[in-house]
Amino acid sequence: MRYGVLGTGEVGRTLAGRLVELGHEVTLGSRTADNPVAREWATASASRARAGTFADAAEAAELVINAVSGQVALDALRAAGAAHLHGKVLVDVCNPLSFEGGLPRLDPVDSDSLGERIQRAFPGARVVKTLNTVDFRVMTDPGRVPGEHHLFVYGESAAAKEQTRALLGDLGWPAARVLDLGGIAAARALEMYVPLRLQMARAFGHEDFNIEVRRAG
Repeated sequence: MRYGVLGTGEVGRTLAGRLVELGHEVTLGSRTADNPVAREWATASASRARAGTFADAAEAAELVINAVSGQVALDALRAAGAAHLHGKVLVDVCNPLSFEGGLPRLDPVDSDSLGERIQRAFPGARVVKTLNTVDFRVMTDPGRVPGEHHLFVYGESAAAKEQTRALLGDLGWPAARVLDLGGIAAARALEMYVPLRLQMARAFGHEDFNIEVRRAG
């Protein structure tokens, strides 16, 4: 597969690096073509790794992963270009967090979500929200957390969610541990979980934990 990963932070670099290790071609996108972090990542990775702008990454990709900060996600995707996203699966892993006053806050929250805003802004893309409920290290190494813990996928396209499940399987998440919560509106609930996750991380002193859903019957 050819992946475009938008964002040069820890989340983007970790996802991009793991995908390269798995044999995929990855372009790590940033605002500028000469971003030093992206260039260093590409130089240190295999020949299948490239650095470029958001538009370069989206254009080259069969599947695009949005891993920028949630507060700038729409701007980054506009820079990537609607034409380069059209018809493609757009996996959104970020959360609309800010830390005003030292505590995590969401914007939007409750009556809207970042996942929904992205789908409305880019109706030609097939947006799937996932991975936003776990730490970036757990995203690519679920074995860091013992037990049968779960991830969630939500989006309007069943085919896009199946393609995303294949990506998650590559990252080590068994299909039985990926729960489909329906349409993109489910992003509201899962984004609102994230401040609680961050509070738990503060209390535990680490982020190697996750949700395990147990159902009767």
